[in-house]
Amino acid sequence: MNATTILTLCLIIIFFAVMMTIGIRTRKHARDVAGFVLGSRSVGPWLSAFAFGTSYFSAVIFVGYAGQFGWNFGMASTWIGLGNAFIGSLLAWLILGRRTRIMTNHLDSRTMPDFFGSRFSSKKLRVTASVITFVFLIPYTASLYNGLSRLFAIAFPGIDYAVCVVVMAALTCAYVVLGGYMATATNDFIQGCIMLIGIAAVIIAVLHDNGGLNAAMETLATGDNGGWQYASFLGADPVSLFFVIMLTSLGTWGLPQMVGKFYAITNEDAIKKGTVISTFFALVVAGGCYFLGGFGRLYNIDVETEGFDAIIPSMLSTLPAIIIGIIIVLVLSASMSTLSSLVLTSSSTITLDFISPLSKSKIKETTKVVIMRVFIAVFVIISAYIAIRQAHAKSLFIAQMMGISWGALAGSFLAPFLYGLYTKHVSRVAVACCFIWASCLEILQLFISLGMLDVSGSALLSFVFRNSLYSGVFAMVGGLVIIPIVTVLTRGAIPDNTEEIFSCYKSQRTVGITDNLGK
Repeated sequence: MNATTILTLCLIIIFFAVMMTIGIRTRKHARDVAGFVLGSRSVGPWLSAFAFGTSYFSAVIFVGYAGQFGWNFGMASTWIGLGNAFIGSLLAWLILGRRTRIMTNHLDSRTMPDFFGSRFSSKKLRVTASVITFVFLIPYTASLYNGLSRLFAIAFPGIDYAVCVVVMAALTCAYVVLGGYMATATNDFIQGCIMLIGIAAVIIAVLHDNGGLNAAMETLATGDNGGWQYASFLGADPVSLFFVIMLTSLGTWGLPQMVGKFYAITNEDAIKKGTVISTFFALVVAGGCYFLGGFGRLYNIDVETEGFDAIIPSMLSTLPAIIIGIIIVLVLSASMSTLSSLVLTSSSTITLDFISPLSKSKIKETTKVVIMRVFIAVFVIISAYIAIRQAHAKSLFIAQMMGISWGALAGSFLAPFLYGLYTKHVSRVAVACCFIWASCLEILQLFISLGMLDVSGSALLSFVFRNSLYSGVFAMVGGLVIIPIVTVLTRGAIPDNTEEIFSCYKSQRTVGITDNLGK
């Protein structure tokens, strides 16, 4: 074994030892449903903010999105990172954080489908939302395995791709099954610290490898693969850049694994602190990833044959062994945190919002936890299988896989969740129409991306389904329009108990005065 392999292997062993130790030590918090899924709603600001950030950014961002969009837009891809920080993190916490925590606690909702069922008094909506969550989180998880394994090939060139996927799947399964939400939140904090340090180290190393920032920018503007547009303010394709920013930033508002972090946070003061911490984290990690990807054209890469997913690994392959080891642990940290969040979200949703409501007899809390652990394994196996098969499908890149997942989930859930928090006037029919709209749109996108459908004959359809990023934005915007229009037409389907539900925002507490002596 060479120096890179030995060093990377040592770092990975230490990493997994720490993660598994935390998983074992936090098992006591995962004995009931509330503890396993939400950490008993007692998670502080630092853990919540880092859990939000590490669930947001993973190998999909570092390998797939940073590589593809850095190549397409050049340095302008940094705007994507800024959008992720200020729209996907700052505004998400400001607009959703407080109201989500208050209303979900009032309704005793533990998942997003559970929220829809309670908020709109509909078991059908709850079950439907659980199916959408389970189905469309699978391609997202598969894309995580894919991106991570591509980087592992740099440090361990003799290991087969499928072996990397299987190992990752097994470790993810064990990690989540042991400790539930508290294990993931605690580990997310450690993994987030690794990501902050790692991103800074990688950027410095890549710039140094290209003669510094000024030299790299000059080469990017004048090199064979570059051009002035790749070193410009808006990049080569501002329209596509806008769609990418919207999907990757606004999309987080409707993702169950992201919004769930607001369910678990301990109090309002923690939300205020978490807002600042999460925004800073996103600025460093997302901004750093896309800034790094903007230099992809400095390297001799044939994207036609190797694909966009090979850009970042090729950029990093020439760096010193210590930097490669740090990069592997960095992406491993990001991916493990996102994977744990995804599998926990999927298993809890299918158990609490699909099996439990349809069961004829009441299921015990301990039994629900066991079922969730079983579905964690099922979810991991399915997604790992897809990841291995997807490696041979050149028509679907990591960004496309993630885009389909984000488009379907955010398109289905963002509008009804946002309106459900802020207005009493949302009908059940409107929510159902939003679910159908986004799900069908992204299923159609999947068929087109796989080459099973051809829409090139229509200019409008060709624009909407140009890729999953475009259709994902149309799914979200369409939902925001569908909800109010359909509600006006179906006022009879507005729940009768909205006044009681919204009373949670007007609750008052009386406290004694301890520091006022009076006149």
